[in-house]
Formats: sequence, C-alpha cells, structure tokens
Amino acid sequence: MAQRGPHTPDTVDRPWGESPGSAAGHRRSVRAEVIWRLVRAALEEQVEVAARSVLDVVDAGGGTGNLAVPIARLGHRVTVVDPSPDSLAALERRAEEAGVTDRVRAVQGDAADLPDVLQTTADLVLCHSVLEVVDDPGVALRALAGVLRPGGALSVVVANRYGLVLTKLLGGHIAEARTALTDPAGRWGVSDPVPRRFTAEQLRRAVEDAGLVVLAEHGVRVVTDLVPSRCADDPGGVDELLQLESLASEDPTFRALATQLHVLARRL
Repeated sequence: MAQRGPHTPDTVDRPWGESPGSAAGHRRSVRAEVIWRLVRAALEEQVEVAARSVLDVVDAGGGTGNLAVPIARLGHRVTVVDPSPDSLAALERRAEEAGVTDRVRAVQGDAADLPDVLQTTADLVLCHSVLEVVDDPGVALRALAGVLRPGGALSVVVANRYGLVLTKLLGGHIAEARTALTDPAGRWGVSDPVPRRFTAEQLRRAVEDAGLVVLAEHGVRVVTDLVPSRCADDPGGVDELLQLESLASEDPTFRALATQLHVLARRL
C-alpha cells in the first residue's frame, strides 16, 4: 500500500510556537511535532476532498485543546468531545487566549456516544490516545465512523504493543515485556487502569470493521523515544531527528517498533 508521508507545516502554524530546530525543541516538542505533521497533512487532504477551505473537525477525547486550538487557528471549526469538565474548561480558556472561541466548541461526552452527543457530522474526526482506555474499541470506532460525512476521514493514534515490549526490555523489565507480548490486549500489568496496546494488524482490522477504508499507516515516535536526551536537546540535531522520524514512520519494519501507531481512514 502506498503511504502518504507527513506534511511539513510552516513554523508559524505549529501549535507549540517553537521551531523544532530551536533550543526549546526538546523531546516533548519533537513528539508533538510528529503528531502535528500528520494532522496537518490530513487537514490539507480533506480540504481537497471536501472542496471547501473550512472543515468541520471533531476531536474525540481532545482534552484541553492541544490540537483543537491550532486547528482552529488555521480557520477550521473544531468540536472537542471529552468526558472531563475540567479539561473542557481549560480548552475554553485556551481558545479564548488564542482568539478562536468562535471556532471551538466544547462538548462533554464519551467517544462511544459521539453520534448522540453531537447530532451532526464532520469532515475529519480525530481519535488520539483514546482507544486504549475505552470500554470497547470496536463500539467506539463505529461511533466515530458514524459521524463522518461521505468522504470524511478518521485519524486514529494508539499505543503500539511491540513498541511497549521494546521499551520494557530497554528498561530492564523483562517480565513485563513478556506479559505485554503475550497478553491479547498488550497489557503488562493486572490492574484495570493499565491501558491496552494494539498491533498494526489489530488497529487496521478494527478500523476496517467499522466500515472505513484505510488510506495510510504510520509509526509515531519510531526513533524519538529511543535516542539519548541530548539528541533532542541539541538544536542542530532536532531537525535531523525529525527527518529520520519521518522516514522511519513509513517503513513497515520500523513502524512495528514505534511507540504509537497512526491510521488515516476514510468513509466512502
């Protein structure tokens, strides 16, 4: 399957306000930049598909608006659905500070109840780091697909089971690595709060079972979480790190070891 590579946005549109090559471009900003490139690419593609410059975007589990506010800055309308009233209050404050309150809407609710909560449809739905903790990922994905307009797209990011196994091994936690590898849900502990992890095959199948067609797959944080901190702190090395991350994200071999997996899918 041909993969669409992440688009490199202009610095001014980065939600974190720092060039990845600046001294402030530490590891956390690099991780966020990787996600932003994927989201920005999905937005640009949907503008072409919808033949409209302004999209209706839903961020399921979008919390305090790390993505919603910068998307609104680009001129799109964004609805954030999140179960936490505190997060939604923080979202509204952030939107007001950014001057985009007219383009950001906060709705309390869960991903599985999205059609009932929204009573509307969207051009693009984001579901990042949510499927790990919902009661039933299949139910949630069908709800997400249910609010997409024909031609609408779904961007999903989940934690990768094999990436977790590698992380546990590198940390010397061999028993936990073995548990994560053998547990059907990719968990490494026995308590309920431990979130599930997915393989690329599991995520792809779940998205397709929801009635969507997978357009692209990427690894997220393929190398960023593995390099020494000094590589992310060095202004000259951050751009190199991002370039390597972009290349590795599209390679199936490296993608299998990424911390997270990304799928972009469409409702036909």
